[in-house]
Amino acid sequence: MPIIAATQDAIRRAGEAVARGDIVAFPTETVYGLGANALDAHAIAKIFAAKARPRFNPLIVHVLGLEEAQGYAVVNATAQKLAGAFWPGPLSLVLPRRAPSAIPDLVSAGLDTIALRAPQHPVARALLAAAKVPIAAPSANRAGRISPTSAAHVEAELGDRPAMILDGGPCPLGLESTVVGVTGDEVILLRTGALPRERIEAILGRRLAKAKPDGRIASPGQLKSHYAPSTPLRLNAKAPRAGEALLAFGPDAPEFDGPMINLSPRGDLAEAAVNFFAALRSLDAAGAHAIAVMPIPDHGLGEAINDRLRRAAAAADAEPPLAAGAHS
Repeated sequence: MPIIAATQDAIRRAGEAVARGDIVAFPTETVYGLGANALDAHAIAKIFAAKARPRFNPLIVHVLGLEEAQGYAVVNATAQKLAGAFWPGPLSLVLPRRAPSAIPDLVSAGLDTIALRAPQHPVARALLAAAKVPIAAPSANRAGRISPTSAAHVEAELGDRPAMILDGGPCPLGLESTVVGVTGDEVILLRTGALPRERIEAILGRRLAKAKPDGRIASPGQLKSHYAPSTPLRLNAKAPRAGEALLAFGPDAPEFDGPMINLSPRGDLAEAAVNFFAALRSLDAAGAHAIAVMPIPDHGLGEAINDRLRRAAAAADAEPPLAAGAHS
């Protein structure tokens, strides 16, 4: 199915496709998602197959708002406070699942929690309204690869696997949602993302706890190797080496006549976040033997950008390039 402009009629047809068990790619304010009816185990299995995603990695379920979320999760006062401040928007809440639940265990990878989000993007909200079901939707890319921020990225990653790719233009935020776990009084940052930690802490009036590095996957985005281009990354580079591409940041980027993209020449982290995945994808196609990455400030949205850079670099370390003449 070719890319289709997200007109009212196309969204209606996409909603019908989701309701009958097909998978559909659609824009959110964060990245493009690959959506399926969250109440249909067979449809959810299509997501895992299309992405080659490991089944121990849970999915985020998209809903229209807090009232719908309360049908699938136990939403305590703290979670309600966060939803009231940031929904609709780029915050996913990992909450205790209600039992029994209409949402299959496959969505939550067998955990007793469920990740929920109310997206802000008008196409995503219109699709939820048209489908009349909650939509489970990870990013619309192959597992472990660079997240898509345009419909063309989705098509390059997944081809004709989705029944439809709704084109709603570039994603305005460019990073995945921030994921926070809320159980009782404990609030844990499970994944940094498009909503900076500082804004959440300002609403709570306290610091967020950090997820324990015990190897367990409690939410999407916690795999050590993730968000990876095929080209290896060299982090915190002061200047590119011969044969490298350069992912630059800020006004002090070195002069360089090779492949180079500056995420934000003025040093704006919000601008850098919007450009990040598209820039990484473009430099990955430049034919360089590595991508040198200038330092990114590790505060605000920079924390989320650096998290993705570390995971992308870990993927390259875990899977070194094939030697010349080798075949996969």
